[in-house]
Amino acid sequence: MPEHVMIIHRWTDRYADYAAYLDHRAHRVSYLTTDRAARHLPAEQAAGVRLVDSTEDVKAVREAVDALVERSGPPTRIVALQETDLDLAAELRDEFELPGQRTGDLLPLRDKLLMAQRLAAAGVAVPATAAAPDHEAVAAFAARHGWPVLVKPRRGTASAGITRLASPGQLRAYAFPHDTDLLVQQWLPDQVLHVDGVFDGAELGPWRASRYLNTCLEFTVGSALGSVEIDDAALLARIEEITTAAVGALFTGPSVFHLELFAGDDGTLTVLEIGARPGGAEVPFIWREVHGIDLMAAAFAHQTGAPDPTPRTFAEPAQVAGWMLVPPSVPPPCRVRALTPPRADGPRTGPYAEVLPETGALLTGGGYEHAGARFRFRGSGSAEVTAAVRRAMREASLECEPVDPRAPGRLVVVGCGNPPYREYALRTVAGRVPTALVQRTAVDWQQRYVADRFQVTDTSDAAGTTRAVAALLAGHPGPGAVLTWDETLLETTAEVARRLGLPHMSPEAAHRCRDKLATRRLLAAAGVPSAGFRQVRTHAEALAAAEALGWPVVVKPRALAGSIGVTRADDPGHLARAYDQALGASFPGIRAPAGAIVEEYLPGPEISVDCAVSDGAVRIVNVAHKRLAFAPHFEEVGHLVAPWRDEPWADEVRSVVTAAHTALGIRTGLTHTEIRRTPTGPRVVEVNGRLGGDFIPLLGTLATGVDPVEAAADLALGRAPRLAPVRDRCAEVRFVYPERDGTVRSLDLTAAAATPGIVEAVPLAAPGTELLLPPRGIVPRLAALIAVGDTPEECAAALDRAQRAVRHSLAPLH
Repeated sequence: MPEHVMIIHRWTDRYADYAAYLDHRAHRVSYLTTDRAARHLPAEQAAGVRLVDSTEDVKAVREAVDALVERSGPPTRIVALQETDLDLAAELRDEFELPGQRTGDLLPLRDKLLMAQRLAAAGVAVPATAAAPDHEAVAAFAARHGWPVLVKPRRGTASAGITRLASPGQLRAYAFPHDTDLLVQQWLPDQVLHVDGVFDGAELGPWRASRYLNTCLEFTVGSALGSVEIDDAALLARIEEITTAAVGALFTGPSVFHLELFAGDDGTLTVLEIGARPGGAEVPFIWREVHGIDLMAAAFAHQTGAPDPTPRTFAEPAQVAGWMLVPPSVPPPCRVRALTPPRADGPRTGPYAEVLPETGALLTGGGYEHAGARFRFRGSGSAEVTAAVRRAMREASLECEPVDPRAPGRLVVVGCGNPPYREYALRTVAGRVPTALVQRTAVDWQQRYVADRFQVTDTSDAAGTTRAVAALLAGHPGPGAVLTWDETLLETTAEVARRLGLPHMSPEAAHRCRDKLATRRLLAAAGVPSAGFRQVRTHAEALAAAEALGWPVVVKPRALAGSIGVTRADDPGHLARAYDQALGASFPGIRAPAGAIVEEYLPGPEISVDCAVSDGAVRIVNVAHKRLAFAPHFEEVGHLVAPWRDEPWADEVRSVVTAAHTALGIRTGLTHTEIRRTPTGPRVVEVNGRLGGDFIPLLGTLATGVDPVEAAADLALGRAPRLAPVRDRCAEVRFVYPERDGTVRSLDLTAAAATPGIVEAVPLAAPGTELLLPPRGIVPRLAALIAVGDTPEECAAALDRAQRAVRHSLAPLH
């Protein structure tokens, strides 16, 4: 029976290649990860992926584990390769009685006080170390061992939470955290070395020792941190001796390790600490790229019980490797203003690889991976690489400007749409937060809302749009945000947000929403009620799909908008025409993938559900009943927002919508989900990763007092939106269509706008506009009439009166 391997993952870079380590077809492999870290995971091959805000959120993690177990069965192996997740993995192994490192095995490798005690008992040199429950304990320790001392968490990662206290006065000013156990340690003014390698449970496998240039503690206060591998044979022999003793004293089985040592001027070596995991920063990369060994693959093998791919012997390396991290010039949170990389006059003087933040990116910290700019070096010897790294330290800089989370934000809207449909949205966000605009053309009517805060660029290009958004946020002291309500720009905007570190739906989730085939596959895999479907590329495949699914069927393009190209087919003749229609359909700004989708027809009324999503929590903002016409096409001719919470289908709709968001990996944003209320229950038609169109957000505001546009802006700014309704009325939009194809000569909405119950009458077609009825034209509407009332019947009556009052004339087409 295939194993179920559950992987806890938090890196955003390609530190580990799980698909290469384990055949995802032969095993069930599930992932517990974050939205930010899911980017490089083989999600399409996974048995399941559950997203949490943080893998340190115990409640969310336990719920995610339960969901993965429910879906794929209890795990047979647990994998966690990042230090902060080792405790969780050990606890899960205890709970499920799994092989691998258990809590007891891990304790002396995570509790640094116990670690020091175990090493000292084994005769391994360590700094004097003691528990630090309060000021008195630290003062007593300093009286015995002298100042300065280091106070640090007993369980910690990198240099987080470490404080150097040099005097009794500094100790008195130090505030002990209430929720963290601390230790106090003798400060040694020695060089710090680190040793990375593999322990097979009995003896050392491949290992390399390196010397830090500056210290990890100095890095936390703004100095660049470098590291260069050591090629001094005599020193390496002594390092091997103490490393062998340390791993033997602490490890109960095979493990990759990261050991830190003090090296005194007199040649003494003292163990600072050791971790049961690959080294951080650039260590895994330089091992793969320079030495040809994947430490992550070795750690993965140890935790899954697979054969360790690491060679038993490690020939003298042909090259020496090094790395450097450049922190921001001011503490996070901050925004990158300018990056000056080191010069690269040749392979001996510059880095061979670099990872640089975008100009304008928000830096919030969170370990070495996200600490700033990263560089990797290699050369023929330690002296050569050390010279290159030190030169880079002098030359490189990461200039940043502080960001005050409490200061007013600035929202950049990408694309804007036509004024009849979207001016109300731009007006709303501009009234709530200073707003800027990026679009393809120069500002026109939008200038009253954005003033001089605009950039013109090709918004289909993520790199250019990123630069434009960054320019609009530069110099702003508060939080930045990015938002689009344009379907065609959703993926671009998501990528911009990723590059700049701004809250937004991930690009992967945006793509899953845009590609209706991907949506269907993911919903089906997660068991979310949807429609049976087939991807087709020929008439014959379409006919075979319809026969398999059962008549009638729906034929649609893979990725357009507004029900363009979507047709119901009742028989083979209709099907052929529907297939051609789907392939020939187009929408401005969207290039549809090849082929089409044939789907099971879902009977029943259709609703749309607008949701606010924050950290994966899905809350319904409003529900609109969709009016359809021009069968067999699905032209949306109106929408009604009405009270829904007491409807018998409300709870089931809420459950299905939440499950759909989870399956698609949507963690943040304002979404628009279309549902068919079939006789067997609600089923998902599609999920859109943006505000609803067709004035639906405006209807929600009129009916409930909750403004979805304001909610979308708040979510983009990382704020909690106001979602409590203040009224419970009805609001409806009806679109006025011409009676035939033609060119608009005139349109007069004066009388319609004056009709009681009508709050807006919006012209949608100027004189000279050519309108073609479906399926020949794209939303060929003359006007939108919006009504408000206490009941749906009141709205309908007002709309009937207003529609009769619309005056227009058409010229026939020639």
